[in-house]
Amino acid sequence: MTDHIERLQLDLDLRLREVWSFAFDMEFEDLESLGLLIRAAYGQGYCDAHTEAVPAQLYRDNGYALPKRARIG
Repeated sequence: MTDHIERLQLDLDLRLREVWSFAFDMEFEDLESLGLLIRAAYGQGYCDAHTEAVPAQLYRDNGYALPKRARIG
């Protein structure tokens, strides 16, 4: 795996530390439990995106081009 991808994975794991900690306490016996984890991770990412001091900092820190916003209307 490239350093670029590993750095992004680490950055995301650090942002999702609460979700990961919750996941280790759960036993995934069905898809409903796994769905809960996926929804929690998505929600955490959504909240992080809205609370970053500098918009799109995750993209900048990891060398990605900023995505263009879709025009509505």
